[in-house]
Amino acid sequence: MTRTAQEVLLGIRRELAPAEPENRLLPLVEQGRAPLSVLGELGAQQHRIITSDRRSLLVLAARCADSPAGGYFARLAEGESLALAALVGFTTGCGLDEAAVRGREPLAGCQAYPGWMAWLALNGEPTAVVLALTANFTAWGRYCARTAAALRSHYGFDDAGCAFFDFFAAPAAELEDEALAVVAAGGPTPEQLAEGRRYGRLLQSYELMFWNTLADLDAV
Repeated sequence: MTRTAQEVLLGIRRELAPAEPENRLLPLVEQGRAPLSVLGELGAQQHRIITSDRRSLLVLAARCADSPAGGYFARLAEGESLALAALVGFTTGCGLDEAAVRGREPLAGCQAYPGWMAWLALNGEPTAVVLALTANFTAWGRYCARTAAALRSHYGFDDAGCAFFDFFAAPAAELEDEALAVVAAGGPTPEQLAEGRRYGRLLQSYELMFWNTLADLDAV
């Protein structure tokens, strides 16, 4: 029996669900034990990631401009622009001005994710990329929701300081509908499903690497 697009997305999200207990930074943040310097580094590394990912998504949008995937990737790129603006409230709350954020050196463990995104932008099969991204966004959204709650309860951040994390934590019904349209239009074929799983496993690994690289800074 042919599965619906919704069944495909639900299935790949279950398959690629991250091992959240392996995230070593989130418990520190939720307990108020992560230093503000580590949170500031999180913001600075995210600035690099978002700037890179926005370009990668625009490349993907251009590659498939005449298909539903093109609109989906373009909308994601617009979201990255909004997130970049919202990030300022967080980095400012961590004591970093624009020059300090831009001056932070990239950390290899944090920047592996956008490096893979850049590879996907040039080489990824579009429907498979959508499958991988929707699975990763589910995990990232949960991480952001937990971070926002901890920033308010333990670090005294206001709404402006939490806006970046609130943005990603909020459900995005329109994006979900667009992802479903892409998957429905693309099949997906067995090959696309296999590629989506492959792309998604790496995205989830690099996502976890981002958080744990920051957790290790606290141990230095």
